[in-house]
Amino acid sequence: MDKAVNQRFKVYPENACIRLEQLRSLVMQIASELGLGEVEESLKWGEPSYRVKTGSPVRLDWKQQSPDYYYLFFHCQTRLVDTFRELYAEELEFQGNRAIILSLSQPLPEAVIKHCLELALTYQQRKHLPLLGA
Repeated sequence: MDKAVNQRFKVYPENACIRLEQLRSLVMQIASELGLGEVEESLKWGEPSYRVKTGSPVRLDWKQQSPDYYYLFFHCQTRLVDTFRELYAEELEFQGNRAIILSLSQPLPEAVIKHCLELALTYQQRKHLPLLGA
């Protein structure tokens, strides 16, 4: 884990840290399974950020002002969140065109989140397709 990201993870409450590490693991797993190359891990705007050459950056975070939730952020000028909303309006909660809001009190909808991450990490190949080829 990147040193700055590791330091950031250490300040999260334990329940949020567990969930955020789960999201991080999914990013790494998907990148490996799809052969997307090295995942660039860094802090962007104080949030752990993950990027591969074929995709759009993904950030994750927990916010003290909304302690019951954690977030998966996407570049707001992509069609990612709009596509996720079209596909998963019943399963997910969204913040504008930039984030998926996840509840710490609910299990992670892993299959749905994994699909969203796959679309984000392969965005450059999909951005011209209807519903990103989902």
